[in-house]
Amino acid sequence: MRADGFVGAQALHSQLAAAGSPVGLSTVYRTLAGLAGVGRADVVRDTSGERLFRYRPGPEHRHYLICTECGLSRPVDSGPVEEWADTVAQTSGFANVRHTVELSGVCPDCGRQ
Repeated sequence: MRADGFVGAQALHSQLAAAGSPVGLSTVYRTLAGLAGVGRADVVRDTSGERLFRYRPGPEHRHYLICTECGLSRPVDSGPVEEWADTVAQTSGFANVRHTVELSGVCPDCGRQ
């Protein structure tokens, strides 16, 4: 919950271990997957395919633009994506439709370097 931005399970485990927590890596993976499963964490993949997690304080589903250089993440207006997904669900007859949209690029600070 206190992580700044998205974090991978291994990086989070390392942070917890450095702070003296005895929690195991498998517990970190299970907890993050559980939080994502109940909608309390957003999940994206980095350029290597690793799943990164960010705590979601409310029930609102969000999308992010993530810098491929430094990992900076910024929420984006995802209204059009949500409307499109709702329309697809309604017109297809499918129920419980979920979607994943991942946006990445180079942030202004990294772009200047």
